[in-house]
Amino acid sequence: MRYPLDCELSFNKTFLFWLSRFVRNKITSLSNRQVTNKDRLAEIIQELINGFNDINDLKNLIKEVRNIGMNGISVYYLPLEKLYFYLIKFGASSMREIDEEILSDFLASQTANLSDASKKNHRIALISFFGYIDKQNEEENGNAYRYGIELKNWGGLSGKSGTKLPSYMNKEEVNKFIKAIDEYPFKNPIIGTRNRLIIKIILYTGIRVGEAISIKIKDINKDGDAYIIQVRGKGNKPRIVMIKEHIIKDDLSTWLENNCCEENLLFCNQKNKKLTQAYIGRLVEQILISCGIRKEKNGPHMLRHSFATLLYQNSHDLILVQESLGHADINTSRIYTHFDKNRLNRTTDIF
Repeated sequence: MRYPLDCELSFNKTFLFWLSRFVRNKITSLSNRQVTNKDRLAEIIQELINGFNDINDLKNLIKEVRNIGMNGISVYYLPLEKLYFYLIKFGASSMREIDEEILSDFLASQTANLSDASKKNHRIALISFFGYIDKQNEEENGNAYRYGIELKNWGGLSGKSGTKLPSYMNKEEVNKFIKAIDEYPFKNPIIGTRNRLIIKIILYTGIRVGEAISIKIKDINKDGDAYIIQVRGKGNKPRIVMIKEHIIKDDLSTWLENNCCEENLLFCNQKNKKLTQAYIGRLVEQILISCGIRKEKNGPHMLRHSFATLLYQNSHDLILVQESLGHADINTSRIYTHFDKNRLNRTTDIF
């Protein structure tokens, strides 16, 4: 069914109407392989069809969508939430006031400090959103409003901000962090065991947080003096990572004795439900602060960057880094060559 562009509602409600339907459309097109509660997902889709009058209600629903396993939805939603507040501040009164110039101004002002990858995600979200509206709006006379948003001439990429080098810990900081993991005063001993286990697996293998919280018990198996862990990366692509047995043996044994997770998951909360990425983020930040390590981004993804940086510094094998991180394109892994201290030292000697 098609709808009038302005829906005879106030601008903010009209924008929320289209945003809710767009989010529903993306949810039904994204992979649902990692979804842990398909019944709840069906209810969420119905709520999105009914629409929202408050952006905060929609925001909370998006968090729930992520928590049940659809992380990719944030790539589309977050830029459009920013656009919503930008247009309200701009004083827009009709969806017809939005054009390429306004969207270019929005991108220029709201993405100035972001990496090129994040800027591209913002541009993709805008093009997808208005492309969806192009196909779904129709007036009573049968005519449809066409935005035709392409943003081909937006020059925000590779500007002053360019591609940011990731935050990472050096070898000394990693050792300090590992000590802090073991010494952190968790109130609940069993929860402490679980937390140490998942953080060490992320740090020592470089897997993403989303991959770590989705590991199932059957995915981890002992092989000699190490554990082999099968994870599924972006696009549900499987890969294998390894971690030495002595690093996690005691915590893994204790946690498995107390594990009552649903869906055969390795990790879960006290309600036996899947852990959230937000929880792991807060946990990592607390431990980093406890040992005095502060980076531009004190989150769990920084552990992945630390793993990759030290791996390249010690191996000088870019293929190994690519395969370990599960990067589809080796150029994505190439950024870690910037942290090769031996190569940098050669420049000082040569000069």
